[in-house]
Amino acid sequence: MLNIVILAAGLGKRMQSDLPKVLHPIAGKPMLAHVIDNARQLHPDRIVVVVGHGAELVREAFADQADLHFVIQNPQHGTGHAVQQAVPALVDAGQENDATLVLYGDVPLVQAATLRSLLDARLQGMAVLTENLGDPTGYGRIVRNADGEVQRIVEHKDASAQEHTITEVNTGILVAPTAHLKDWLLRITNNNAQGEYYLTDIVGLSVSDGVSVHAAHPGAAWETLGVNSRAQQAQLERLWQAELARRLLEEGVTLADPARFDLRGELRCGRDVFIDVGCVFEGQVELADGVHIGPHCVIKNSRIGAGARIDAYSHLEQAVVDTQARVGPYARLRPLAHIGAGAHVGNFVEIKKTHLGAGSKANHLAYIGDATVGERVNIGAGTITCNYDGVNKFETIIEDDAFIGSDSQLVAPVRVGQGATLGAGTTLTRDAPAHQLTITRVAQTTISGWARPTKKP
Repeated sequence: MLNIVILAAGLGKRMQSDLPKVLHPIAGKPMLAHVIDNARQLHPDRIVVVVGHGAELVREAFADQADLHFVIQNPQHGTGHAVQQAVPALVDAGQENDATLVLYGDVPLVQAATLRSLLDARLQGMAVLTENLGDPTGYGRIVRNADGEVQRIVEHKDASAQEHTITEVNTGILVAPTAHLKDWLLRITNNNAQGEYYLTDIVGLSVSDGVSVHAAHPGAAWETLGVNSRAQQAQLERLWQAELARRLLEEGVTLADPARFDLRGELRCGRDVFIDVGCVFEGQVELADGVHIGPHCVIKNSRIGAGARIDAYSHLEQAVVDTQARVGPYARLRPLAHIGAGAHVGNFVEIKKTHLGAGSKANHLAYIGDATVGERVNIGAGTITCNYDGVNKFETIIEDDAFIGSDSQLVAPVRVGQGATLGAGTTLTRDAPAHQLTITRVAQTTISGWARPTKKP
């Protein structure tokens, strides 16, 4: 059986925030959520999260995840003490292969493949995840014997001058036999410079008990970077975004500049997709074959069809854009906007809860909300569907081949019939019949002798 213990009790004082450190985001997702998601890929029998500072906020953030077991560490006396709090929640079938893996909520990006290699390395004993650093200052050192076998881990503050020269360091992540771990946690002491119970002391106990200690290494250096400050958070954000960009490039996506790309969710791309600089993708986004995304677009939980083009500075949220449609620049598609095949949505057009039919156009300065728009409809500049009376929302229906003149207001509920034309400046309060011209424009009048007012001396 496999237990996973995630340590997430730290104060995070250097973050200078009321939000618990593990809830601060990387790529739009709390750091702890990254750790949990990767842990789940190992199919553990139990995940135990040790919380302390801001415990209620952490619990609330994951209240919908029933497979998580939370325990409290209060007060906080080190990593060994933290794992001690998790012991009652561990599952143990009494089998030699039962293991407990310890992860950290502020080390968010260790990948499942690396964790699998760590599990494979333990060989019925225990294993630690280590890394070789050019500058190991501040890290616990891996002390090996003459045969290269791991003997113990010494923290930087407790290390001798000779031990300070060691470049192989402890990442803090380890896996141990569950039964042995429970015993070792009872035997560790706080006889060290920090006066804390170090989890790493179990390595020495393992050796003294004749339990072999093995090492594994991460697939990439950024996997084991932790976050203790805003600067480290920003650094890790860019490293992870660079990795996400690299993966997209490997899949054949063209990024105008991989350094100016942000993904805060999941992005699925077809062939020959182009993404310009400064774009942000949030939630679940799908770009089909041949999609072109212009610079500085924000796209959230949306689906873009093959050959569609989203031009610069457009914002889409919970929207669907069908094949060969064109949106932007400076367009906004709000939730439940559906742009039909070959349709055009131009600059400074906002569309909400509306289906814009195939081949229809709203090219400038319009608001279309709570509407059903047929095919091949032309919506002129300045058109507004007046869908809200201050209390309730109402629907506007515009049938196929209608022409809506500029600066028209359609006061819902109202219907524009097939092939109907609304003259510019029309305020429509009743249905417009099919194939007819409807206009509410007043007669033009010129007032002779009128003069503009002037300022009094």
